[in-house]
Amino acid sequence: MDPLKHATDTLFVLLGAVMVLAMHSGFAFLELGTVRRKNQVNALVKILVDFSVSTIAYFFVGYTVAYGIHFFTGAPALADKSGFELVKFFFLLTFAAAIPAIVSGGIAERARFGPQLLATALIVAIVYPLFEGAVWGGRFGVQGWIEAATGAAFHDFAGSVVVHAVGGWIGLAAVLLLGPRSNRYRKDGAVSAHPPSSIPFLALGAWVLTVGWFGFNVMSAQAIDKISGLVAVNSLLAMVGGTLAATLLGRNDPGFVHNGPLAGLVAVCAGSDLMHPLGALITGGVAGAIFVGMFTLTQNRWRIDDVLGVWPLHGLCGAWGGIACGLFGSSALGGLGGVNLGAQLLGTGLGVAWALAGGFAVYGLIRALTPLRLTPEEEYQGADLAIHKIGATPEREASW
Repeated sequence: MDPLKHATDTLFVLLGAVMVLAMHSGFAFLELGTVRRKNQVNALVKILVDFSVSTIAYFFVGYTVAYGIHFFTGAPALADKSGFELVKFFFLLTFAAAIPAIVSGGIAERARFGPQLLATALIVAIVYPLFEGAVWGGRFGVQGWIEAATGAAFHDFAGSVVVHAVGGWIGLAAVLLLGPRSNRYRKDGAVSAHPPSSIPFLALGAWVLTVGWFGFNVMSAQAIDKISGLVAVNSLLAMVGGTLAATLLGRNDPGFVHNGPLAGLVAVCAGSDLMHPLGALITGGVAGAIFVGMFTLTQNRWRIDDVLGVWPLHGLCGAWGGIACGLFGSSALGGLGGVNLGAQLLGTGLGVAWALAGGFAVYGLIRALTPLRLTPEEEYQGADLAIHKIGATPEREASW
């Protein structure tokens, strides 16, 4: 039975990797629909090339940093036990590559292509794997320190903090260093509208992400005998809670409606294996409210030009998810227990601090070496023509 279990686990994790890989097309279409038409091609190209750079960085450096495992052995050794370690790398790579995909949405429409690819390599090779290894790899003594201080280890089943909060707070650092898009905030105090180019593409991206998320969460078990229907239903209830809260508070705005399920799913990742479905519903609803409220506040009052709202969506909702796991994962509130609110607060705080420090370090270093953003003329022209020399509808544009 042992070879059969290895083969089954390999297939299970491989299917999860493919589902999360498909989520990257969701990132691409969500960004494509949100940016203006002159930046649509750039949105598509960035996600694909960022994923490719992430693969190289994680294969050669990042996976070793996180788990102490490398692939510099013969193919027979790699194929042993159905090649499970290889597909586990593939699965965890899709998580690591989500970090630059998250950041991409915040810095859209004015970031230069080359510097962003350099940032992707540094983040996926070093910044993200160090925290991933500390939480999921049991490395560097961090979990032991948290457990000694609070009585429990930090729990993050599918990455509310490890992936989403880290990506969102790195994104905030990048957005602040890059500055707002041209003419977004005028000197007279007015805020210029930069409306999305395509609500249908925005919705398509949100739907692809939502469907793929069930691979993201459920298959984080990484073994067929650990699969949990509780994770699936909690993900579903959190998605619904986020959608309804964003619809109500966002006054039916389609941008809020389609980001609502993503907010709920971000927040439930950490405790999806522990919460009661009612706790997951509340967690998702609060996340939807956080996204609508903080997106409006950051864009209009604080004048932080985070194009897709990656800091509210991933940074803040991810941090809320880490804390919500300590609340609704506890047996007192209907969860399975084994979690500690103090440990969740401490682990979440460490993730936020590490991401901010890493984001400012990476983008600050790159900005000291080369400009981060397009010139005013290139930004006015649009990233599609300035970087890729072609627009989203070249035949139509040539006929004008």
